[in-house]
Amino acid sequence: MKKLIIATRNNGKVKEIKALLRPLSYDILSLGDLNIDIDIPEDGTTFEENAVKKAREICRLTGHLTLADDSGLEVFALNNAPGVHSARFAGEGASDEQNNRKLLTLMKNIQKEKRQARFRCCMALYYPEGKYITVEGICNGSIAFEPGGSNGFGYDPLFIVEGYDKTFAQLPSHVKDTISHRAKALQKLMHILAKEQEV
Repeated sequence: MKKLIIATRNNGKVKEIKALLRPLSYDILSLGDLNIDIDIPEDGTTFEENAVKKAREICRLTGHLTLADDSGLEVFALNNAPGVHSARFAGEGASDEQNNRKLLTLMKNIQKEKRQARFRCCMALYYPEGKYITVEGICNGSIAFEPGGSNGFGYDPLFIVEGYDKTFAQLPSHVKDTISHRAKALQKLMHILAKEQEV
């Protein structure tokens, strides 16, 4: 079975991606599965740059088809911050709780109708022969006034999904796995990978 490496040690992401790619006949492995402990600086100015860089480095290291993503939250009232800095919004090594607290502090005087935001995910699939493809998924919503729910990770407790009166952290996993920014990007990748398996 062909190997597909997921270039992350984030267990939340690994679980989501494995669940969504299960229908494909790939042996899906994370960096944790391979005991690879490498820190690739996310110093790009866009999600795409960061995703491609991570996928390229891990593909070269392992010699296998590699999937990497970079994703984050864009809040319109904050000029699309935290954006590419989502994971370290409150500083290098910040916890989800610290990042969420900083976001709520910055938005404390922003009215409900001006709290629109979106989750954006860019995924890069890097092939051992050196070619790569990228896809993007977007999920629109708004920022809550306080955290809600215990599912998910990152900004999920603060992100109220458009069309639902609930945060990502309040929605069941099987719902989130069909409507999230990562799910939308993965669905595009699924079509590409499925076609390749037919050849």
